[in-house]
Amino acid sequence: MATPFGVYLHVPFCTTRCGYCDFNTYTAGELGSSASPASYLDALERELEMAAASLAASGEPLRSADTVFIGGGTPSLLGEAGLNRLLAAVRNSFGLSVGAEVTTESNPESTSPAFFEGLLEGGFTRISLGMQSTAQHVLQVLERRHTPGRPVAAALEAQRAGFEHINLDMIYGTPTETDDDVRATLDAVLESGVDHVSAYSLIVEEGTAMARKVRRGELPAPDEDVLADRYLIIDQRLKDAGLEWYEVSNWSKPGGECRHNRIYWVDGDWWGAGPGAHSHLGDSRFYNIKHPASYAHKVAEGQLPIKGTELLTAADHHTEKIMLGMRLREGVPRNWFAEAADPVIADFLERGLLGLDGGRLALAEPGRLLADGMITDILVAEEN
Repeated sequence: MATPFGVYLHVPFCTTRCGYCDFNTYTAGELGSSASPASYLDALERELEMAAASLAASGEPLRSADTVFIGGGTPSLLGEAGLNRLLAAVRNSFGLSVGAEVTTESNPESTSPAFFEGLLEGGFTRISLGMQSTAQHVLQVLERRHTPGRPVAAALEAQRAGFEHINLDMIYGTPTETDDDVRATLDAVLESGVDHVSAYSLIVEEGTAMARKVRRGELPAPDEDVLADRYLIIDQRLKDAGLEWYEVSNWSKPGGECRHNRIYWVDGDWWGAGPGAHSHLGDSRFYNIKHPASYAHKVAEGQLPIKGTELLTAADHHTEKIMLGMRLREGVPRNWFAEAADPVIADFLERGLLGLDGGRLALAEPGRLLADGMITDILVAEEN
């Protein structure tokens, strides 16, 4: 089977900065006159042209994109016209495979029925909406600006426009959140009828406004036991509603899995375009200049805006296949592991944290709560 190939496009603009966010995003006030959506669109079109030309010159076969994912930031700030222009740029450079999955993230507050209708007409097949929570006090702690009911309204608008594949993002474990807040959010998610849900535990990233509040004692740090309890609430409720987990933080109805994200999890290939975007092609990994103005300046000079590169070894590939593949429901082949890890794996099997089925090693339900630590233990045992 051919290695899947995706294209990721990063939109670095946000109206405001959420307190927990450490992504490569910028508000208009932070950018001033140094960059704009118009200059960004021009630069990204040019980057994609140069990327395709660079691959052709290297002798690499130019592969059509099996998936396209536009993330950010807030891609919906570009409107349907800007997003359709980005998709056209991918078509004109790499091309799109037949049946390609095309996703954009969207902030519910910057969407409308006309927005979704325009995207469907332009060739988008999947919408991912930031929801986080339906509790107003939780949204205030996260410094989210959308109203509690808007994500569900947006999801329904997308469905009426004709989208079959819609994701809602949840965040759980926010200080002040209760179990009932999580249940109410799940009620709203299921009311919307979406076929995909992503649920992420809150991580307090260094350098964020939330980290500063935690450090000053204004907010408590997330509690690991509470996070585990909330995960189990989410998993059971979604399972009862017909959404099965296929990656530790992702659930879907049959056929609703995010094909683009699976490329990351199975060590596939992708080209990342836009400020700060990362790419992975075979044994090469590279990333772009982060600041939109510097990025656009580099592209205007006729150069790919690559900031750094890394050559991956066989050991690097092995580590990443284990680290990411073990988060998937199907796990990975048992024979991928070195003998040095056998005692650790045997211990996890005996404790019911891992399961072995058809020669594949996968997380059992209790193991999902400890996945990161277990995977680390296995990899450390292999190295030793």
